[in-house]
Amino acid sequence: MKKLIIVGGTGFLGQELIKHFQNAFDEIIILSRSKNKIDKNIKYLNWDAKTFGDWCDELEGANAVINLCGKSVDCRYTEKNKAMIFSSRLESTQIIGKAIQKCKVPPKLWINGASATIYKQSETEPMTESAGEIGTGFSIDVCKAWEKVFNDFQLPDTRKVNMRISMVFGKTGGVFPALMNVVKKGIGGTMGKGTQQVSWVYIDDFCNIVKWIIDTETVKGVYNSVAPNPVKNKLLMQLLRKKAGIKFGLPASAWMLEIGAFFMRTETELILKSRYSFPEKALNEGFKFKYKTIEECLNNL
Repeated sequence: MKKLIIVGGTGFLGQELIKHFQNAFDEIIILSRSKNKIDKNIKYLNWDAKTFGDWCDELEGANAVINLCGKSVDCRYTEKNKAMIFSSRLESTQIIGKAIQKCKVPPKLWINGASATIYKQSETEPMTESAGEIGTGFSIDVCKAWEKVFNDFQLPDTRKVNMRISMVFGKTGGVFPALMNVVKKGIGGTMGKGTQQVSWVYIDDFCNIVKWIIDTETVKGVYNSVAPNPVKNKLLMQLLRKKAGIKFGLPASAWMLEIGAFFMRTETELILKSRYSFPEKALNEGFKFKYKTIEECLNNL
């Protein structure tokens, strides 16, 4: 009996993975803070992301566990929110690892969500798994601590893969609806200098990367889950305006974005940091992206 477990599976990525894999597994277990329920071959189980419970039994003999648990970083970095961003990632990863250690028949694979924002800011130098430089700052500290918890677990019978995920574009969630909302309000011009790189991946390719990881037993370690061609903010905003049929969008300087971010209860880092990550390992090991350019991505949204 093929079984897939998705931790934090009620969000955008989790729901897309459910649709992608629903017919490929006999049973899909979703661990979340919602109530227990069963919908066809999908079982939702409540967990608190930090203590053992009945959910641990579901890990026995699972084909794969995918951990997407973590508080959204789309918020103000208050001390309270920063503590929750840390704890929601570290505690969930810690308890999953300990539960796997207790299994008689441990899962064959554990995929842990991570972030491509772990790399330093770069506009011209691609950050690869082999040569990318780790950055500094709060977000990077979260990423480093998160990956350390995951990497510290020695699980000889469970293959481990750390997915450094970039901005995921899809119709039902992720950054696309939010950006289109900004464009339609007439404020979708260049943000900041406009030269900052945006690393992205289309939702179908994100799901296909997960499938490729599950199917390819040689895949281990860190993988940048990003499309091979990042796009500069200025061009991205131009293409979004074109898609929306909007000819003009007010540009926003860094100080204007700081004011807007304050009132929108978010941080400008999500817009102004140049993220130039590259999927070197996936490409070298045979993964084929269906959507390689942002134009191809947007044409399907």
